[in-house]
Amino acid sequence: MSSPSPTTPDADLEVLIRQAQEIIDGSQRITVLTGAGISTDSGLPDFRGPNGLWTKDPEAEKASNIRYYIEEPAVRRKNWKLRAEGRLWANVFPNDGHRALLKLEEQGRLDTLITQNVDELHQMAGTDPDKVVEIHGTTRKVGCLDCNYRTEMEVVLERVRAGEDDPPCPECKGILKSATISFGQSLVENDLLRAEMAALSCDLLFAIGTTLTVSPINRVVPVASQQGAKVIILNGESTAFDNLADVVVRASISEVLPRICEPI
Repeated sequence: MSSPSPTTPDADLEVLIRQAQEIIDGSQRITVLTGAGISTDSGLPDFRGPNGLWTKDPEAEKASNIRYYIEEPAVRRKNWKLRAEGRLWANVFPNDGHRALLKLEEQGRLDTLITQNVDELHQMAGTDPDKVVEIHGTTRKVGCLDCNYRTEMEVVLERVRAGEDDPPCPECKGILKSATISFGQSLVENDLLRAEMAALSCDLLFAIGTTLTVSPINRVVPVASQQGAKVIILNGESTAFDNLADVVVRASISEVLPRICEPI
């Protein structure tokens, strides 16, 4: 198993990229797990960093807590206002990292793409939506907390721009919310099952842009490893499961991932 230091010399990086390519070349059923790091170069807002949205405005974090979201209309109104003004998830597009994973799909090697992200950038890049498991949901769609109503985010934002500061569900008058999994909500059981089955059946688990500290989805790495699958980790910093990886690469994802996914 190979693990570079945070400042990997160029020569060592070339070796690691080659090793990762060789593992991919020998794999037929790849499960990919992506985290926030793959979307950084798309300009998505950082939440808890020094200049993060929640760091600068702690009240904004309440919108991601289901209790506050339900009990405090002011929290909902503020969140809808930010979205309608384009200050959340607007003008964000796939980068070279997202597009690189299409190469695995074109080669017929990509079985499942599990993502912790809620941005739908994998689908926007062209990945088959049927292969994507959005373990934390999506901010591009809206659902009702009281019935099965679901629609595109922009449909609701048009209502906000037209004057509805806290638009209710058009079918049952319930509370509308982005189709993400908030703090205090349970993950979708079927998504967890799909992720587990993908980890059990893959011959390569490729973790990208995640520190692998968020449970339970981080467990797909040890599950895959215990089943004999190879593990590649690409991230800008160390992760919780570097010790299980056959290759660990610490580098810019949008720069290095296209090279790793290039057929040998």
